[in-house]
Amino acid sequence: MSNRRYGKTNLTIEVVMILVALVYVFPLYVLLNISLKPLDEVADSPLGLPEQFSLANYREAWDQASLGAALFNSTVVVLISVSLLIFIGSMAAYALARRQSRLSYGLYLLFLLGIILPFQLALIPLYQLMRDLQLLGTYTSLIIFYTGHQLPFTVFLYTGFLRALPRDYEHAALIDGASHFQAFRKVVFPLLRPVTGTVVILNGIFVWNDFLTPLLYVGGTPLQTLPVAIYSFVGQYVSQWGLVFAGLVIGIMPVLIVYFLLQRYIIRGFASGLKG
Repeated sequence: MSNRRYGKTNLTIEVVMILVALVYVFPLYVLLNISLKPLDEVADSPLGLPEQFSLANYREAWDQASLGAALFNSTVVVLISVSLLIFIGSMAAYALARRQSRLSYGLYLLFLLGIILPFQLALIPLYQLMRDLQLLGTYTSLIIFYTGHQLPFTVFLYTGFLRALPRDYEHAALIDGASHFQAFRKVVFPLLRPVTGTVVILNGIFVWNDFLTPLLYVGGTPLQTLPVAIYSFVGQYVSQWGLVFAGLVIGIMPVLIVYFLLQRYIIRGFASGLKG
């Protein structure tokens, strides 16, 4: 009976899934493999296993590009930007989801328009604005940019989740004399934990990995973020790929740690956000 259940279709599916898994694993293999090789081995055999595993690339990348300072800068920008997105985005979504009016619906569509329009359309005006405000070379320029850029997506997630959230506890708090802000802070916001985990992960990854904006706003200053610091190993004539890949591994680790801590919230919160 079991032999009839396991046929060619199941075998084909398993083979396809194994091939798909290999496609995803292969870049990770290349990343780790090259990061553990000296430069001469990278040139001779980029895909082969290293003759002797060495962490020299990691030490050299850490020292040459000041990755410790770059990690700190990226962490500061991510923490403040994501915190502002949670604070502003959740309250804005609460107002849009709970008020049934043409104005709230129009504002919601305006936020959706912010998701569709590419930020490259305003790249030059935004740079000029930051320059005129004398914010270039500061954390503030990056935090303002990321908060504004990711706010429409954050409001979209929160609004969808709030529309699917029952209002019973919230109404009970309002009947007991709580204000709308108190009801949101003490009753509604704790119920937003799943979608907040999604907001943290998706926005955090975007801010952490962004290269263009930090290059424009803080490039060449002590406040440069991790992607810009790693880029210093890439030149016009010589590229130190062992150091680049070692730096990439160092940069990936904090994101992976946070992802594994919050992974149970991601799919659930994102699926709930799509209901709206």
